[in-house]
Amino acid sequence: MVRVRGPQLQTPLTRHDLDRGALRRSDPHVLDAGEDAVFLVTRSGAASMLEDGEGRLFPVFEEADPRGHQSASAVYLGQREGRRVIAVELPEPSAELDDPGRDMRDLRRVVGDLGPEDAALAVAAVAMGSWHRSMRHCPLCGALLEARLGGWVLVCTEDGTEHFPRTDPAVIMAVRDEQDRLLLARNASFRSGFHSVLAGFVEPGETIEAAVAREVAEEVSLVVEEVEYVGSQPWPFPRSLMLAFRAWAADGQEIVLADGELASARWFTREELTAAVAAGEIQVPNVASVGRALVEDWYGGPIDEG
Repeated sequence: MVRVRGPQLQTPLTRHDLDRGALRRSDPHVLDAGEDAVFLVTRSGAASMLEDGEGRLFPVFEEADPRGHQSASAVYLGQREGRRVIAVELPEPSAELDDPGRDMRDLRRVVGDLGPEDAALAVAAVAMGSWHRSMRHCPLCGALLEARLGGWVLVCTEDGTEHFPRTDPAVIMAVRDEQDRLLLARNASFRSGFHSVLAGFVEPGETIEAAVAREVAEEVSLVVEEVEYVGSQPWPFPRSLMLAFRAWAADGQEIVLADGELASARWFTREELTAAVAAGEIQVPNVASVGRALVEDWYGGPIDEG
């Protein structure tokens, strides 16, 4: 029987105090330009950024409406300092739409450099932009979809069916053994040296606890006897919600790479991980990821990458 405990881990992109203004989404003018509105421009996972003279990075909240094309989608993100924040997903670059001075940064690479509220807004903007970009036609009849409720619902123009943003639940787990060593693995598609904890998507009809046990068994042939849910984090690349766990493997088991997804996997003591990172043999996940938070939760503090 797998035992489950309660959440404890604070992850970098987890915010509970962001005012999404959900009750205002039904306002037919919530996406209108105006003195009380600012715009955050996104495109294909990138967001408009500004770097100050000290190397700090901030999202750019533009006062001028950047929409100039019917294929630019807009989503009401909520309130910030009394102003409506509207995310605008621009289509592929064009001379008519693009400000040559706009600095578009891949959010996945820079989100760890943003402040908590800036990161939360940018994550929501990129996630919704990705959804609007991929959902242009009704999956039932193929007709065009029309945005409603501040961009949070797409309605079929033919049959009237409503379609909502998709989020894919995924489990990510720091697996430990009886010696309190941590299991780190390198996916076959990862760059050389990059290691992380195990992760995988939840399957239909499956609990998240069962998904942890199944994924560990599938990837490294280990039986998990206890799991502890410790937190969650959005990861909009393109649309995941990461559900984080600590997990403990039963004693006396051998790691066997089972499904071909992993290139390698091994147990690390804290001393071994410190030495491997210092020598450049291993790179751990970036500071914005829940994978890094799980590693440092086991490690006992921040990892010095030199």
